[in-house]
Amino acid sequence: MKKFTNFPYTNILVLGLAKSGTAAAETLLANDKKVIVNDMKATENDENVVKLKKMGADVIVGSHPISILDGIELLVKNPGIPYENPIVAEALNLRIPVITEIELAYHLTDGPIIGVTGSNGKTTTTTLVTEMLKESKQQVKVAGNIGIVATEAVHSLSEKETLVLELSSFQLQGIEKFRPTTAILLNIFEAHLDYHKTLDNYKRAKFNIFKNQTEDDYLIYNADDKSIADEVRKAKAKLVPFSVKSKVKSGAWADSEYIYFADEKVVERQNIVLVGEHNLENILAAIAAAKLNGATNDGIRTVLTTFTGVKHRLQFVGNINGRSFYNDSKATNMLATQKALHAFTQPTILLAGGLDRGNEFTDLLPFLGNVKAMVVFGETSEKLKQLCMEAGIKTVLESENVAKATEHAYSISEEKDVILLSPACASWDQYRTFEERGDMFVQAVHKLN
Repeated sequence: MKKFTNFPYTNILVLGLAKSGTAAAETLLANDKKVIVNDMKATENDENVVKLKKMGADVIVGSHPISILDGIELLVKNPGIPYENPIVAEALNLRIPVITEIELAYHLTDGPIIGVTGSNGKTTTTTLVTEMLKESKQQVKVAGNIGIVATEAVHSLSEKETLVLELSSFQLQGIEKFRPTTAILLNIFEAHLDYHKTLDNYKRAKFNIFKNQTEDDYLIYNADDKSIADEVRKAKAKLVPFSVKSKVKSGAWADSEYIYFADEKVVERQNIVLVGEHNLENILAAIAAAKLNGATNDGIRTVLTTFTGVKHRLQFVGNINGRSFYNDSKATNMLATQKALHAFTQPTILLAGGLDRGNEFTDLLPFLGNVKAMVVFGETSEKLKQLCMEAGIKTVLESENVAKATEHAYSISEEKDVILLSPACASWDQYRTFEERGDMFVQAVHKLN
């Protein structure tokens, strides 16, 4: 296991286990740090609790005693734990630094880091960059919000490998020195305000991705997003824009026929498999990062002409009797469903519904022009029926679950229709995760053959 070379803390509290907390605690213990682990939901018999105790950690479960901060020099918190948590709030009051585990991973990484963040498109862009580098015979490892925990990934990372990290605002809010050699800032929309409280707080967390960059680093940014374009002027890194609207001299852009990097034609647009204008943004950002990190045009083209999408994110499932099926179960809010609907010009049957968070769905109205029918399910069924009435969609079916909804959608479909699962809702009313919901859709599609 890799060792820290310049990490000044000895007495450290890890707050929250899960994957990131466990990996952080193991790393700290292997570096001879004195570690206390605190988790409200864990029990004494949990596998990770038993393991960490054997490694020498003091593990406290079932409560958050404030006294646990006595003598603590650093708090490493699970990204999902809010800053209003009593332990976190008191640590900040006592001027104890609060970080997330990507900061630890940074202190163990010698080679290049590509960091990807944004409100939407992180996973697709991270995957595209990783695959483009692999196809170009580059050594690369992916981690963060995708794949394995960053701290776990770095232990087997060689100096020649590039680490590609998908980064959330929760992770980026908790950094001190973390510095990607290439940062990608895709977009910023209003999101996670239950955690960040204000849009400005959310933006500040996202902008942390470039706060420690130097003149030797690259910052790839969305030139079409004004709030981003204005903010990156403060950055020290070399600015590399991407735009779907206009030509950019030193970055990635597209016209109706080709995608370019600066003045170089990279790939013909008609050969790209991935659909949707929002995915064009992801593709441009990924091309810029890949080119700057040694990818070849052949490697980039191979990926773009074969990559059909990240699972559960506008994922092409298959074509059955002329009907095209897409799994967008990750669309847990209206913005994501808007983007999915915007990706198609064909007649579309939309499968939607899920957890009722109290909102209405009128923001979807301008995007329903191609929707010929809707199949609804879950707690929001009645609200979505009302939406269909307002939109003039006459064919509306209600189903008990996603599997039945898929069958119903197919039964009313015609050749050349798109059948799209894009729920606009979280899955927790019926499913444990959006992945479980998407897997049910995929299985139901395959049963139609």
